[in-house]
Amino acid sequence: MATTLSRDAVAGRPVDPAAPLLVVEDLHVEFRIEAGTVRAVNGLSYTLRRGETVAILGESGSGKSVSAQAVMGIIDSPPGFVTGGSVRFRGVELLDLSEADRRRVRGDRIAMIFQDALTALNPVFPVGWQIAEMFRMHRGVPRKEAREKAIELMERVKIPSARTRAGSYPHEFSGGMRQRVMIAMALSLDPEILIADEPTTALDVTVQAQIMALLAELQQQTGMGLILITHDLGVVAEVADQVVVMYAGREVEKGPSLPVYHRPAHPYTLGLMDSLPRRDVHTERLRPIKGSPPDLLAIPPGCPFRPRCPYARDICAAEEPPLAAVTSEHVSACHFWEEVSRERAGA
Repeated sequence: MATTLSRDAVAGRPVDPAAPLLVVEDLHVEFRIEAGTVRAVNGLSYTLRRGETVAILGESGSGKSVSAQAVMGIIDSPPGFVTGGSVRFRGVELLDLSEADRRRVRGDRIAMIFQDALTALNPVFPVGWQIAEMFRMHRGVPRKEAREKAIELMERVKIPSARTRAGSYPHEFSGGMRQRVMIAMALSLDPEILIADEPTTALDVTVQAQIMALLAELQQQTGMGLILITHDLGVVAEVADQVVVMYAGREVEKGPSLPVYHRPAHPYTLGLMDSLPRRDVHTERLRPIKGSPPDLLAIPPGCPFRPRCPYARDICAAEEPPLAAVTSEHVSACHFWEEVSRERAGA
């Protein structure tokens, strides 16, 4: 029968109490398909500490969700393979664990809220049964007690009439309420890390605000680390401590949220900012980023953003820019980051 795992060890390996919750270092993920090799993640690194929120930003196809799936250990292999790097949870290397040990980490130590709650939930079981299953399978809790725990969680995430609604099916809930069910499932085993993959997709702005406020409240109560995967810069500005901007599978800018927002040092980050309406700037037309992201089967040489970049010069086609230190905590992968940074500052 399943039992509660010790918080002082992962798969029998002692954790380092001084280590960050999660350290992702130089992560590489590729998909080997008939047409070739898709390099989905190319050297991603970031650190998540207790109570902190790290936001991973970028357009669709930039590698955000794949990087999270690699952390969770849920990439289908084949065709997907983690080909390099390190993922350390409290000092323990997760990539070295067996699949059985990774399953014990998932849900119990690291949980994930998936993008589409309707497809993530099983349509043939009531939501209360699905939440209770977490306690039955991972903790060996008797069925009746597991149901009561599920109802408590539904109340915790502010689902009205939780005891009655526990017997309802996913299609009987609104999009916002389904997302709350997903959050309840993710939090059921008190994970130390929660990965939220586009948790407000397809929700109206009022419900989006409610979901993000709920996540912030739960994070404050539990001290968990939150990895927020999104393309919504407005949401990130309000909640993130650290920001990682991804393009074509690579990190192109990274740093504390305020410096990245107020003085971006990469043309892609600047383009994302300028493509959104701002209350403090009056303009008749927004400035979209021209062109489309590259084909990950054939990423161009040099800087992958070069074909869309207004700052591009000859060196950008010849040399891939390394991560340059804007400050001690803020980095940018651009040959001309100083010029970009000055433009935002108005210099």
